Amino acid sequence: MTLRIDSLPDTALEAAAEFGTRHVPTARGHAGQGGDVAIVLPAASYDHADWRRAAARDLARDCAPQRVNIVAGDDGAAVASALAYLENAPGVTGQYLPLAGAGRFDG
Repeated sequence: MTLRIDSLPDTALEAAAEFGTRHVPTARGHAGQGGDVAIVLPAASYDHADWRRAAARDLARDCAPQRVNIVAGDDGAAVASALAYLENAPGVTGQYLPLAGAGRFDG
């Protein structure tokens, strides 16, 4: 399952709180039914990286053996490419993959 989140608050603390309240239950529910979860987040500034990394890691541990990964970016082609990679990489879980311009300190 791909869980696409189109918008989150601008500040990292508020974004993390909203993600935990509104979107984590959906991801857990899908994983509980036996499916892997790829979460797509919008690009954000560098200060969101810590909570996003923690969310990917902790959800993957919580939902094992199902895989959970988070991809961040606004370029549709880049997101599609990352999702295709994850679909064919059964050993990859708990990863936060910020694409170019998505909080990687590159603009």
